[in-house]
Amino acid sequence: MMGDRDFRSVIDDAINTIRRETDVEIDASDIQTIHVEEVIQCLRRSYYDRVAPKEIENAGEFNDLFSGLLRKSQSEIQRGNYTHNDISVRGKADMIVNDVVILFKSTTKALENPVAHDVLYLNACMWIYDKMDGVIVYLTANKKDTTFSISRNKKMFEETIRRVTVLHDLLKEERVPILEPSEVCSLCQYYDRCFVKRKNSKQLNIAEMLKFGDKD
Repeated sequence: MMGDRDFRSVIDDAINTIRRETDVEIDASDIQTIHVEEVIQCLRRSYYDRVAPKEIENAGEFNDLFSGLLRKSQSEIQRGNYTHNDISVRGKADMIVNDVVILFKSTTKALENPVAHDVLYLNACMWIYDKMDGVIVYLTANKKDTTFSISRNKKMFEETIRRVTVLHDLLKEERVPILEPSEVCSLCQYYDRCFVKRKNSKQLNIAEMLKFGDKD
C-alpha cells in the first residue's frame, strides 16, 4: 500500500487484463469446435475448463503470460481450421514466413529438446495451414534463443485428432475424461477433483520410527 492506493490490486487487474487478451476464446457450449490447445494438455483439465471452470489461483505464470503477449504481438494471422467428421479443429500459428509455420515460446533456460506439447501444437498447425515445415523458437529472459525445426508428421496429427474426437464425445456424453497424471498436476487448479489431499494428524519423527522398528 502506497498512500491511498492499493498497488497490489492495480497489478492484479493488469495481469488479469493480459490474461484475457492472450487466452484462447473458447465457447464452452460449442462442442463441435475443439481447439488444439485443449487436446495437447490433460483432457480432464480441458473438460473442467468447459463444464465447471475454476479460476487459477497461483500467480506464478509469468512465462505463460509473457509467451502469450509475445505471440500476440508477432502478427495478425487468423486462427486456422481443420475439419474432421464435422468437428472443427482450430489452432493458430504465431507467424508464417516462406511457408514455414513459426511458434514463439518463453523459457527459463536453454532446452536440449522441444517441449512435447509444443511439438504436438506446431505439428497440428502445419496441418491446419497446410504447410510442411515448422519452427519453435524458445526465448529466455537474457535474450538467448534456441530453435527447433520440425517436419509435418501424419501419425502425430492422427493422435491429436484422436484426442479431439475423445474430448468431443466426452463433452457430448457429459462424462469426465480419465485421469492423466503428470508432473504438472500439482499446479493444476483442479487438483482436488482428481486427488484426495490428506494431512498427517501429527508430525512423524523418522528416527523414532526406525527405533520403533528395531524392537521386533
